[in-house]
Amino acid sequence: MSVDTPRSIVLLRHAKADWNDESDHERPLADRGRTDAPVAGRRLAETGIAFDLALCSTALRTRETWKLAVQELPQRPKTVYEERMYEASLGELIALVNETPDAVNHLLLIGHNPGMHALADALAGGAEGDTLSRMNRSGFPTSAFAVVTFDGSWKSVEHGVGKLVEFWAPHS
Repeated sequence: MSVDTPRSIVLLRHAKADWNDESDHERPLADRGRTDAPVAGRRLAETGIAFDLALCSTALRTRETWKLAVQELPQRPKTVYEERMYEASLGELIALVNETPDAVNHLLLIGHNPGMHALADALAGGAEGDTLSRMNRSGFPTSAFAVVTFDGSWKSVEHGVGKLVEFWAPHS
């Protein structure tokens, strides 16, 4: 793979979670989340991006979101459940992205806020149309996703390296 290979990072926030007596890590999806996750999966499929790798937080709500969303994709990417994504800071998320193998062109992260919003915002050195203002205005709600493209190696991913080309949120 050339270091000039066009690549994409898609950041999907988990669907709406329920509040219960479980620990935060073990919170399941709410009814709305179980409805929205497949819709997000269909919208991801409509992007036409063939994901090579999905990194999913180990939290129950992210695993449930991914289980429902991936069924809507034309092909299931390799999936890694990554403990470090739960409660990850912006720097920790960038470090995780930097570890991505160069054979991967299209990476999907299924995680949490504020991390997903912060990473999309940090990577977006530019944006198509009003995508950045729409993303920032919405606050990156549950089941939302952002698509950031860039050229180069995963090791070179840092603030401002990409272009925000799409932002989608349900109920907007």
